[in-house]
Amino acid sequence: MTDTPQTPDWLQSGYDRIWMPYTQMQTAPLPEAAVRTEGTRIHLSDGRELIDGVGSWWAACHGYNHPHIVEAIRDQASKLPHVMLAGLANEPAFTLAARLPEALGLPPYRAFFSESGSVSVEVALKIAAQYWHNKGETKRKKFLCFRGGYHGDTFATMSLCDPVDGFHAAFQGVVPGQLIADLPEDDTTEAALADLLDREAATLAAVIVEPLVQGAGGMLFHDGETLKRIRKLCDTHGLLLIFDEIFAGLGRLGGMLAGGLADVRPDILTLSKTLTGGTLPLSATLASEDVFQAFQSNRLEDCLMHGPTFTGNALACAAANASLDLFESEGRLAQVQALESAMLPTLEACRGMPGVQDVRGKGAIGVVQLDIGGFDELVWLRGRFVEEGVFIRPFTNIVYLTPAYNIAADDLARLTDAIIKIVPEWAAKFGKK
Repeated sequence: MTDTPQTPDWLQSGYDRIWMPYTQMQTAPLPEAAVRTEGTRIHLSDGRELIDGVGSWWAACHGYNHPHIVEAIRDQASKLPHVMLAGLANEPAFTLAARLPEALGLPPYRAFFSESGSVSVEVALKIAAQYWHNKGETKRKKFLCFRGGYHGDTFATMSLCDPVDGFHAAFQGVVPGQLIADLPEDDTTEAALADLLDREAATLAAVIVEPLVQGAGGMLFHDGETLKRIRKLCDTHGLLLIFDEIFAGLGRLGGMLAGGLADVRPDILTLSKTLTGGTLPLSATLASEDVFQAFQSNRLEDCLMHGPTFTGNALACAAANASLDLFESEGRLAQVQALESAMLPTLEACRGMPGVQDVRGKGAIGVVQLDIGGFDELVWLRGRFVEEGVFIRPFTNIVYLTPAYNIAADDLARLTDAIIKIVPEWAAKFGKK
């Protein structure tokens, strides 16, 4: 986007001072100036509007500005936006903690609230490590994760991301090393994981996995049997199992939890993104009652040693309660199933096109994997999609859709039509065969 009379003053002046996420700011074009949202539409300062195909990093599951969530936020802001959760309680946080396990199809789990997905994983790791410390097993300090995984941008979570294909190669040697394995998707990889655990279980606090789909690793899918193999091996070796449900949880794959679709329960799980319907920062780390009991004693040092300033923020928790209301009242899971039935067969039109390596998806995820040879191709694709009136932001080697679960059929068609149109243009421009 060039500097035109339609470019608002705040965009350029602010761009000269802001630091954008995952952006090479020396070469990147100015971002689009969003001034208003509505449903699945993003309105720009120059009058254009874009159909959002990615839900603001996979979070806006009900679309933007849903009146039920907006009203809940407005009402809570007028009464009590925030009080500290140490020594004080607020109704939205306590109500959400009580509602979440039942809404997720779980027995009673304890909920710890923080502000971001990365931090919720950090809390899960701290819970797992301190669980063993409280039990007197002080050598269990490490974690096992899987190739293709991504768990966040903070220091401990970076150590759990794929060291080769992840985003954090620059930090190798800075972050602590963890054990990494292939997902046990067959007998051979299961045996290899079992051998690794035979050797290392005594040093491990937990195993962590993104159930059924590794999101930022490239929308890589595995089946429920893989999760059952992991659960069995954790039980055999006496290990805690953490499910990172930040991407897949709360409806993305057609169930409230990805683990629930596979009928596998973790000891600890994390949620964020869609937790507030994409309106406010909030995450939850949920632990089983067995894990929680390891922190109960008459010694202060046995309590969970974590406490963000905005833990249990009343405003965000009010939004999350309103979001859960919508899952109950507006049939979101049925809408995800209908979305899958419409989106994935349509994207199949890309299979066999020049430069297309794969077409896949599940639930509210649709993926076209491309033979992308450089970042310049990603920049071109992103700009071309905006020209077509849609906001689709490819990364690594995938063009993907993660739209609002309740997206209208004509808006979904605009998104899929844009992909089907632009992928051949990309292939021709960059010489793909």
